[in-house]
Amino acid sequence: MRLLHNIIKAPCMTEKASMVQERQGTVVFKVDPRANKIEIKRAVEELFNVKVSTVKTLRVRGKQKRMGVKSVGRANDWKKAYITLSEGEINFLDEL
Repeated sequence: MRLLHNIIKAPCMTEKASMVQERQGTVVFKVDPRANKIEIKRAVEELFNVKVSTVKTLRVRGKQKRMGVKSVGRANDWKKAYITLSEGEINFLDEL
């Protein structure tokens, strides 16, 4: 069993994430790649005291990055979770 703080890494603050948050009431987090939807839902509910309706996850592949002229590196792969709150729940990221 993983710790709750190890499952939820950070909120994802991108332009797309803020548009989804305004229009659909969905919050986006960077999460542990090994975590499943049930663990993510439980972690968000216990950490932020909200009721979660749905959890959608996707894996983001790391991009290739140039390191000088000859060598090419790669950014790490990571996992993103779109979390929809139940009706009547306030958006807790606005308070952070």
